[in-house]
Amino acid sequence: MLGEFAGPLDLLLYLIRQEQVSIYDIPVARITHEYLRYLRLMQEMDIVVASDFLVMAATLIEIKSRMLLPVDPSGSSGANLEDQTDPRRELIERLLEHQKYKAAAQMLWSRSTVEQATFTRAPLETDMQNPEIAAGVFDLLKVFQEILARRKQEALLEIERDEVTMSEMQERLRNMILSTGELNLRVFFERARDRRELVLAFLAVLELVRTMEITLIQRVTFGSIIARAGGIESS
Repeated sequence: MLGEFAGPLDLLLYLIRQEQVSIYDIPVARITHEYLRYLRLMQEMDIVVASDFLVMAATLIEIKSRMLLPVDPSGSSGANLEDQTDPRRELIERLLEHQKYKAAAQMLWSRSTVEQATFTRAPLETDMQNPEIAAGVFDLLKVFQEILARRKQEALLEIERDEVTMSEMQERLRNMILSTGELNLRVFFERARDRRELVLAFLAVLELVRTMEITLIQRVTFGSIIARAGGIESS
């Protein structure tokens, strides 16, 4: 299901931004550790992980292993030797190409949105002071991971109760957003009574984003994720 929203290169770019490192000098050991941590979380949530995520994991592990090997000085010298022996070179080129493609796609989407718009509000004085950032699926996973880790430390009583369905979880999310106008998703996740409901809550958010019923934003990079109605009509 995650494949509908992002791919392994998106996750790598997210981790590079999160770790605040240069795309030209990726600390492969650290990024590989974080990448595998996200994959384990997806598997723990019983989310089907697309094969390209697993292929990238194998690629990162291979690069990490090659970087531990001593450089063979035979055959070339100088700057060309560095280019030929850096195991990260191909991955860096793929990331740069992917980043360029995403930027171009975003520019085309923004242009289309502007051209199709009929009415727009005038800019507010606070717009420049409070820029908003579109939140992605990996931002969402990070919040989920924090709540899941805390839940594992809590002693929860197992009691018999009715199980919530996916449609009921989606309706709960719609109602919470409609009642407040916007919703910090941490509040929504923390209402889950157990791990199963927490996973359902996460999948409900993904589904409403996919159907464009809600949009996710952050007011600062890696900040709280806010859900807003993006087509929900009150009945």
